[in-house]
Amino acid sequence: AAVVDVLRGDWITQGPAVPAFENLVAEKCGAAFAVAVNSATSALHIACLALGVGPGDTVWTTPNTFVASANCALYCGAQVDFVDIDRATWCMSVDALRVKLCGARDSGGALPKLVIPVHFGGQACDMAAMSELADEFGFQLIEDASHAVGGRYQGEAVGNCRYSAITVFSFHPAKIVTSGEGGMALTNSPELAHKMGLLRSHGITRDAALMTHDADGPWYYQQLELGFNYRLTDIHAALGTSQLRRLDAFVMRRNQLAAQYDQMLADANVELQHVPTNVLSARHLYVVRVPAERHARAFAFLREHGVGVNLHYIPVH
Repeated sequence: AAVVDVLRGDWITQGPAVPAFENLVAEKCGAAFAVAVNSATSALHIACLALGVGPGDTVWTTPNTFVASANCALYCGAQVDFVDIDRATWCMSVDALRVKLCGARDSGGALPKLVIPVHFGGQACDMAAMSELADEFGFQLIEDASHAVGGRYQGEAVGNCRYSAITVFSFHPAKIVTSGEGGMALTNSPELAHKMGLLRSHGITRDAALMTHDADGPWYYQQLELGFNYRLTDIHAALGTSQLRRLDAFVMRRNQLAAQYDQMLADANVELQHVPTNVLSARHLYVVRVPAERHARAFAFLREHGVGVNLHYIPVH
């Protein structure tokens, strides 16, 4: 119904539904600004650009993620390296990050300009500890929270950017909340929000105050950056807004189902993802870890019995 209302209205692409969606996400997460784009991949790309990532820089992320978490740095001409995951949570290991940072510093190697931890399966990484390392070693943080909209860390909503420069969400159809396709970058920095807003729409502005000379007339626009066509449409934003209003119920139901799975698998020969007590996982994925020699057999058996399993993730490296 929300989408049909847009189709019957005056705007289909860049109308009032996009800023309404942005404002709702920002309010829900406790962030100052939200910039809607056509995918989380696009959000990661413009987030890297807004933070000045370019040739000669190095970006670190986790190998346990979709390729977009690394590709966003390659798009900017930067190098990518990986930090291993924690054995229990399957998110980026703070200990491994600290060891890698100290090793790079002590050997004169390249320290990262940016680190992109991924909230695997919907549960937040230990962002407070990573933020302390960011202050010590002088890098920025982007939270790849594509799995984690609706999750909480230390009692606060994922996406508030308390411990990071930018947080990125995905609204792909496989995610907890969908806009059909879409993503969003949240930040508390007006400068970063402005930069990402320009980059998502060809780098063009119609704001006369931002132009290099007086506007030639009310029709005039000016390109200030080499931007991209990464805009979200009102159609997608309307669907996303409708879905977001049901987010808390979605996350609650997912956690109820996960608790049932935990109980049913308690005596099975599998490992389950450890969720720290200070984290509410959004439960985008429910993952079981089985010995490598059982992957193919378990995969085939479950698929044959109507359970739509997959293997997440083939390590990016």
